[in-house]
Amino acid sequence: MKKLIIGNWKMNPTSLAEAKKIYTGVKTKVSGLRNVSVAICPPTVYLGVFSATSKGKTSLMLGAQDTHWQESGASTGNISPLMLKDLKTSYVLVGHSERRATGETDEQVKLKIKAIQEYKMTSVLCVGEKERDESGHYLAVIKRQIEDGLEGLPKKAAEKLVIAYEPVWAIGKEAKGVETPEGFNHNMIFIRKTLSYIFGQKEALKIPILYGGSVSSKNADSFLREGRADGLLVGRDSLTASSFVEIIKIANQIK
Repeated sequence: MKKLIIGNWKMNPTSLAEAKKIYTGVKTKVSGLRNVSVAICPPTVYLGVFSATSKGKTSLMLGAQDTHWQESGASTGNISPLMLKDLKTSYVLVGHSERRATGETDEQVKLKIKAIQEYKMTSVLCVGEKERDESGHYLAVIKRQIEDGLEGLPKKAAEKLVIAYEPVWAIGKEAKGVETPEGFNHNMIFIRKTLSYIFGQKEALKIPILYGGSVSSKNADSFLREGRADGLLVGRDSLTASSFVEIIKIANQIK
């Protein structure tokens, strides 16, 4: 399985010129890499621009940061999965902690994943706890997010599914601590076991599980090798082309 590296730009950058600069800086450096798959999730306003420049096959795929579950209708400000499909979007983030913080529910996550599956795109289901307790009660939060988000999906849905584990307490400037590769691996095993109950062991083993949480070129190798992550969901460092490319090249060296 190739390592999967996804860059989540969030609400950055604030100009199209800067967005093009970052996108081009990454695209020109990943074309010859064979052991890694790469996607960028820019703000939706830039997706159409990048889609128009991606003629033919490209090593840099596009992802969206969110979607609505309806393909059209009276839903001001939302983006439909049909629009994303038309823009050659390969991946769609769902249930990111920042979306959950604004009130997104597991039920809405489930509806979004079903819609993404319908249009043959890959869902990147983000899960993770706000607090880490030594007794392990936080695992129930992860289990609920996975089970409720994937409820009712057929086994074949596993082919178009990625799980991104992001411990909320370890993200951003207000992080309360740092996750370790060993800690991630422990939780990855738990996530894989939960997925096996839903899809069966054979299908669950094929679902990539990424680590996301203040990922940088300094810790990427340890999470991929020691943590045995199937890939990484990169935030801040995906906004600097050189830093993101360095992470991608680290992943490409791991077979």
